[in-house]
Amino acid sequence: ARSAGTAGEPEQAATEEAPVKRRSALALAALASIAVRGLDPARLALPQLDSAHLRVVGVIDTQGRHWEVHEALDDLTGAELVAEAEVLRRIGRIVDNGRLSFDVPRPAGFLRRDGACIQVRSHTAGRPINLTSLHPGPGLSAGVGRALGELHELPTSVISEAGMPVYDAQEVRDRWLSLMDDAAGTGRVPPALLSRWESALEDPTLWRFRPVVVHGDLDAENVLTAGGAVVAMRGLSQAHVGDPAEDMAWIYASVPVDCLDSIEGAYDLARSEGVDKHLRDRAELVSELSLARWLMHGVRSEDDDIIDDA
Repeated sequence: ARSAGTAGEPEQAATEEAPVKRRSALALAALASIAVRGLDPARLALPQLDSAHLRVVGVIDTQGRHWEVHEALDDLTGAELVAEAEVLRRIGRIVDNGRLSFDVPRPAGFLRRDGACIQVRSHTAGRPINLTSLHPGPGLSAGVGRALGELHELPTSVISEAGMPVYDAQEVRDRWLSLMDDAAGTGRVPPALLSRWESALEDPTLWRFRPVVVHGDLDAENVLTAGGAVVAMRGLSQAHVGDPAEDMAWIYASVPVDCLDSIEGAYDLARSEGVDKHLRDRAELVSELSLARWLMHGVRSEDDDIIDDA
């Protein structure tokens, strides 16, 4: 699901509205020079990404600085860029105060002009994490756990003050219950699976947790590593306050099983409230319910391939 949070005013903005058109990478680099004073493009660089909603182009300027130009291709993505920028600014200040072991991109300028919605941000160093390279012990596996623990320890004000969604434990539970009911209504979910989901969602002990800052779109592409350490996180457009199990679901579904103890140990040390003994149970449930969310996406978009896959 895509949220459409709102935030403060961007650095530069105009109000003209025009149909979005595909621009060349060089054209986006030129717009970046307008959005950020002193940015004089010298050459294009990675990343070079293109999707239905977002275009991303890397630019190196004449001072050797590496930037990313993000172009929103629809209004919802534009709103997400603005809201994410507010979150990134607040987390960036915490990084600069030495309270985080990883970095985040830094928004530098925003431009809305001639139908274009452009955000320029610093490029974060590092490569997407290679999960197959993880090993048990105090290395990168523990680094992943520590980084997630630090993320979940951030003050929730970095989310609430940016206008991003905030959910308490009951609201999180109610949202999953609603999703389960919708999925059940399709008649496509096996009864035994629905019974297990219902049992877990009705167990009150499972849903006693302190809401935290949640990444919301955690995957290998958004966790950057270098030198055997987690050095940055990106892709925070779905950040919100909610259940830490939403992020941990990716861990339990993706990393080698023999690395879980190292990740969990480092994660627990980074959290101030101690061990959440039901975290893994909720994370495994969230991982399953994500399939129900995928099913409902297919149903609402009337996409038979997605429905069959789910």
